[in-house]
Amino acid sequence: MKRVVVRKDVYVDSVFLMLMSKDIQARAEVETATVAMGTPMNVQLLIDQGFPKTEVAVAKPTDLLVALDCPNEKDLDEIESFAFTLLENKHHPESSGEAAIQPKTIGNACKDHEDSNIAIISLPGIYAASEAKKALQHNLHVMLFSDNVSLEDEIALKRLAWDKGLLMMGPDCGTAMIAGKPLCFANVVKKGGVGIVAASGTGLQEVACLLDRFGAGVSHAIGTGGRDLKNPAVGGLTMRMGISAMGADEGTAVIAIVSKPPAKEVVDDVLETLRKTGKPAVVHFIGAHEEDFSLGPNIQWAHDLEETARIAATLAGSPVPPREYHDRWPFDVDHETIDALVSRELEGMQSDQVYVRGYYTGGTLADETWLALHGPTGGVWSNNHTDAAFVPKDPHTSVAHTIVDLGDDVFTVGRPHPMIDPSTRTERIEAEIADGTIAVMLVDCVLGYGSHENPAGAMVPSLVKAKEEARKRGG
Repeated sequence: MKRVVVRKDVYVDSVFLMLMSKDIQARAEVETATVAMGTPMNVQLLIDQGFPKTEVAVAKPTDLLVALDCPNEKDLDEIESFAFTLLENKHHPESSGEAAIQPKTIGNACKDHEDSNIAIISLPGIYAASEAKKALQHNLHVMLFSDNVSLEDEIALKRLAWDKGLLMMGPDCGTAMIAGKPLCFANVVKKGGVGIVAASGTGLQEVACLLDRFGAGVSHAIGTGGRDLKNPAVGGLTMRMGISAMGADEGTAVIAIVSKPPAKEVVDDVLETLRKTGKPAVVHFIGAHEEDFSLGPNIQWAHDLEETARIAATLAGSPVPPREYHDRWPFDVDHETIDALVSRELEGMQSDQVYVRGYYTGGTLADETWLALHGPTGGVWSNNHTDAAFVPKDPHTSVAHTIVDLGDDVFTVGRPHPMIDPSTRTERIEAEIADGTIAVMLVDCVLGYGSHENPAGAMVPSLVKAKEEARKRGG
């Protein structure tokens, strides 16, 4: 028995709603439970799950949706009451044992914490820019986790930050490490002499972790947000300011840059800023070619994230071991073994199982995958693709070989990032289980602060179900 409750103009952050849904789902009398904002994506998901369209479709993005499926009316009443008790405790934290006094504004927070110099903001995009502006006006550096912020707002915020000498990390900045302190999606790594500035969250994380593995360490890591270098109007302002900060920092001996290829109008200013630091540096522009850039005497080119970390660690004085299995890269066993594994898997497949599907939570990891597969497969579709001809018209629907970045803005309106909430990915996998043309499913697992505690385990039931369905079809 299904029930939908719509609370008009009640905003609750998506991470709390995810946790609230889990608490409700854990009750024995609940078959399914979803608590979410009434975004078009969430509304459609509930309709697809069999909730009445007439009841669900009235919700607007500013409305709260509570969708419950229980065996009977009595259970529905009890669980609805439980749900709104959880919500009430959110709005009145003293009743749940949390601190009763919580600042309601940036200004009050600054008064209560006078020594603070950075604000981390995670709000829906339509509200985030105004709060980020307030933080900058209070002379705080800003890490803006929020996505779905307009380009115009981003430009205005970054110009304001530039004029005030403040870092404006983001919007859509998910990772930073300042003076050894991990912020949002980040990892525990050694303190060291390599400073990272990246327009790539998972790229930053991977380079930082590899530096730690190679015996080097990180002084600071600054995220910029994906449009910082990509859009000429933004002008790479955060990247340039971050590079300058690393250049002035006594604890930073080497600078590492990770980004998708910058806009032509931006790249010269970025590289010139890097040259002016005089510090040894390494640059990795994902999917770009060294010959397209004039680097300068203090800048080395890296072809991938691992090479970025290897070069940076070497420049920082760490004795980096040679790349293992260099002649077999990217595999760690010989090609004969790989060929045997491929042949074994192909023997069990149907002739129409021909496509690769990748379900990624890290945008950089998705980019690396489609770039590696695009040539050998004859073409890969992706919502991250740089060629518009290979960008699916509907990002929710796969086409032939598809690598989807589920952390893209379109998937996170009113929902937590999929690195936090695996359901975005598991729902996509299960939606494509019936597709008999899929030969391989690829996934990433990103670990660290902020991420789901067990992303691999969360996927297992969906992947097992996909394999079982394929076997039933003879694949």
